[in-house]
Amino acid sequence: MKHLAIIPDGNRRWAKKTGKKSADYFFGAKSCHLAVKFCLKQKIPYLSFFVFSLENFNRDESFQKHVLNVVFDYINNHLNEFIAIGLRIKFTGNKSYFSEQELNEIKMIEQRTGVVDKLTVHLLFYYGGQQEILSAIKSLGKQIQTGAVKLQDINEQIFKKHLWLSDVPDPDLVIRTGGLARLSNFLLYQTAYSEFMTVDCFWPEITQEHLLNCLNKFEAIQRNFGK
Repeated sequence: MKHLAIIPDGNRRWAKKTGKKSADYFFGAKSCHLAVKFCLKQKIPYLSFFVFSLENFNRDESFQKHVLNVVFDYINNHLNEFIAIGLRIKFTGNKSYFSEQELNEIKMIEQRTGVVDKLTVHLLFYYGGQQEILSAIKSLGKQIQTGAVKLQDINEQIFKKHLWLSDVPDPDLVIRTGGLARLSNFLLYQTAYSEFMTVDCFWPEITQEHLLNCLNKFEAIQRNFGK
């Protein structure tokens, strides 16, 4: 497996169940750390988390800032460790939604971890699969207008270069926690032939055993990619 993608659902439901409302995304970040260790152990080179969707942008601004601040704080508190273990961190999504200060923070994190790539982790923030495809179409349209690309030359490889997640292999496996079975506008183009598994626990409750069970099921699947 080259790419594991995760929809870490159930943070708020877990917080409500446990009474840890103010710390829900901190425990979600700890579970992301667990998944990072799992991928390193299993030698999986790409890991993507659906952290915050563009649809989530409709929630109040304090909620958005809370999630982003938890992400920044957790990464900064473990930055030296992440660099030491070969972790490269990249933020993927519509960058226009970030403030200038937030973009500077992202730039720092990406630069500090950009020198290593044992495991590349994409944090999808202000991301939507439909919006990503639309953005790629607009980008290609501009190149067609300028003559940089000819319409008849466009193929899957050229189109993919214009996606926000353009430099990553398509996910082999998508795991969603929280007991729900839907993609929720997550990597719609890239998951055409991905395997999809749900785990009936909230994201802060995920364990190495849950992930290993999904990996074992995945490895037992005969994948033919429509052939």
